[in-house]
Amino acid sequence: MVSFPTMASRELSLCKQFPSRATHWRLRKRTLEFGSRPRLMGIVNVTPDSFSDGGHFLDSAKAVEQGLRLAAEGADLLDIGGESTRPYADPVAIQEELDRVLPVIESLVSRVAIPLSIDTSKSAVAKAAIHCGAEIINDISGLEADSQMPKIAADLRAGVCAMHMQGTPQTMQDDPQYADVLLDISSHLESRRNALVAAGIAAEQICLDPGIGFGKTHQHNIRLMAQCWQLHKLGCPLLVGHSRKGFLAKILGDKTSDRQAATIGGALALAAQGVQLIRVHEVRPVREALLAFEAVGGIDGQERVLAE
Repeated sequence: MVSFPTMASRELSLCKQFPSRATHWRLRKRTLEFGSRPRLMGIVNVTPDSFSDGGHFLDSAKAVEQGLRLAAEGADLLDIGGESTRPYADPVAIQEELDRVLPVIESLVSRVAIPLSIDTSKSAVAKAAIHCGAEIINDISGLEADSQMPKIAADLRAGVCAMHMQGTPQTMQDDPQYADVLLDISSHLESRRNALVAAGIAAEQICLDPGIGFGKTHQHNIRLMAQCWQLHKLGCPLLVGHSRKGFLAKILGDKTSDRQAATIGGALALAAQGVQLIRVHEVRPVREALLAFEAVGGIDGQERVLAE
């Protein structure tokens, strides 16, 4: 008789395979616990020029509607950003970024029960967003672009996500080079974690992101997606944002694809590696795929098949 794994057995399998894997992330007002299935961070881009949905939700009412839709479809968090970080994107002034994101956060915080994240590298924007009710600062610069960001995060007791990026959005794709992409990024993220702890941010408030597509070639992205499980040794939750990115189109050999199926495939690969958080444009299809993956064995499915 086939014995299907329970949720408890799946979590135990994760602990055995990745003993340093973080089990929780402390935010400003609550703690997120991680089980065997990744939590999904829904993307709300309040921008005219983001690579995938730029301009679709620049109007604050449409952005709020998008956030409500993603929450209703099962998002565990919402990430609101007012500045595009696509390659070669132009920077946005602080006031313009504030004008884009604050009305959206103010509306969503009273209408959804899930945590809100502000996607910014500016401490003034982060501070205002946290005061409006956001609980997470998601910074593509790893909290390095603005020298005040670590202090703001520490003083406000916000959860933080520090991402790796080589260069800036204006330069990152010119000619990214690494001695060893996985080891180099692991070393950088470890250094950022230690620096943030030294700045007064508790280790359990820190999440790390390898930065898929941010100063990486196609092969760099592939290797990071395949081996990001090695970053569990850093002891922080891992967030990966591969949704709809260009390397998926290259895998498919079709630049016109919407890349949704490829995004789902990547999400399953990340789930198998115990990644705790996945940042996506569309929540429902990814969530449904993860539910099916978990139901038929998920992380320990191979062990069960071999045992039979």
